[in-house]
Parts: sequence; structure tokens; C-alpha cells
Amino acid sequence: MSGGNERIRVSIEGDIACVTLNRPDKHNGMDFAMLRAMVRVQKQLKRRRDIRAVILDGAGPSFCAGLDFKSALARPLETLLMGLQLWWPWRNRFQRWSMGWRDLGVPVIALVHGNCFGAGMQLALGADFRISAPDARYSLMEAKWGLIPDMGGTPLLRDLVPLDVAKELVMTGRVIAAAEAHALGLVTHVSNDPLAHARQLVAEIAMRSPDAVAAGKFLLQRAYAVADGDALRAERRWQRRIIGRANQRAAVARNSGPGALDGKPVRPWEKRRIG
Repeated sequence: MSGGNERIRVSIEGDIACVTLNRPDKHNGMDFAMLRAMVRVQKQLKRRRDIRAVILDGAGPSFCAGLDFKSALARPLETLLMGLQLWWPWRNRFQRWSMGWRDLGVPVIALVHGNCFGAGMQLALGADFRISAPDARYSLMEAKWGLIPDMGGTPLLRDLVPLDVAKELVMTGRVIAAAEAHALGLVTHVSNDPLAHARQLVAEIAMRSPDAVAAGKFLLQRAYAVADGDALRAERRWQRRIIGRANQRAAVARNSGPGALDGKPVRPWEKRRIG
């Protein structure tokens, strides 16, 4: 698969896409080349119907230590042009860095180790699940530079933590350990072997209809922060999209009565149609 560059490595292992930030000598600090590559990779993976999950990680000692300010300051014209995206009336490239993962109809799992700061933390928050190594450290560090999170951090925090917790994290920019991040709800699991943990979770999800998984993801993202009527409308919409289709019928066949699969061939899933 094309679309990455030396900043992002992409490999397909069966039906799992592995996306790796690849600036290990810079603790995977995000520069503009990495940002552009990430958005391209998201678009390409979104078009694939044979992928059942994405595992997102970082090469070297850290997941992602945030924006590479030194690189940005060395390219003032490009930085100025990129900064003009703050005036766009739609989702800009910086926000797609994290929010783009919500558009994929498959589970996206971030494996976090080492430093996960600023842009890196917002990237991890854009995944559906975060599996953290015990040594990982987290911070919305923008306050250190006199800034606020502007790469999707606001809606992503809203989905995970209470308002006062989000305010404290944003206003202080303090660094927290994996255990505290888990206690606050920022991290899904802390594991001594995040990759093995992720593969186990993917295997469990892969037992379900890919259409139901995609629709469930999109439904919950749409319904969590809206009024009851809008949430119920979203339920009806996504149920209409999957009910009676081939993968839903396969789910019924797999689970019809006690011992339904005993001695019977498992009806295979068709390629995902949703998302």
C-alpha cells in the first residue's frame, strides 16, 4: 500500500493494518511531512473493505512526543501557510491527524509507550482504544508553549473525561503516568505487552459482523454528545444500514440456538460495506 513516506510505515498483516510513526531519533515528533503522510494513510485505509482493524504505534523510545517545534521554526513560510488553516471553516489537516481515525469503519487501537505529549496525545485520543505500556507518560503539553490543543483534542477529551478533568489537563499541561491516565479514563488498558493485548482484542471483535462493528462505532460517536432524540434517530439510521444484509444474516446463522456452530462450517463474513 502506498501513501506513507519515510515518516509513516504501513504494513498489512492479514486483515490488520499496522501504522507506525517512524522518526525514532526524534521520539516521533510530528513535522509537516508526517502530518501530510498520516492524512494520506487515513484516506487510503478508509477505502479498503478488507481491513478489520488498525494498530497504530510509534517506532523507537516514544509513541509521539508532540509537534517538532524546531522543524516548524526552521520552515517559517511553510509554518505560516499551514497556520492559515486555522481560518478554514471546516476540519483542517491538523484536526484530521486525530479525527481522521474516527472516519474508518474499523477499530483503531493505539499502542502507547514512552512519551505521548501534545499532538501525540491527541493522536492517541483519536483511536477507539488506547493500550498503554506501564512506562508511558501523557500530557496535553500545549500550555507549555502558550497554546491550546487544536488537533481534535477538544471533542476527543469530551468523550472520555469530565469537564473539570479536561480543564485541569489543558490548563496545567502536566505530565501523568499511565496508571493515572487509566484511572482518569484516558487509557483503555495498561498492559505489559500492548501488542499482544491489542491482537487479542482484535480477534474478539473480528468474531462479529464487520458491518455491525462499523455501524456501532459510528453510532456511538454520533450519539454520545447529543440530545436523546438525536441519539435515537442515529440508532434508527445505523440499524437500517445493516439489518437484513449479508453480514447480519451471517451473524444470525452463527448464533442460532445452543451449539449452533458445533460440527457446522462457519459462514464467512463478507467484506465490510459500512464506512
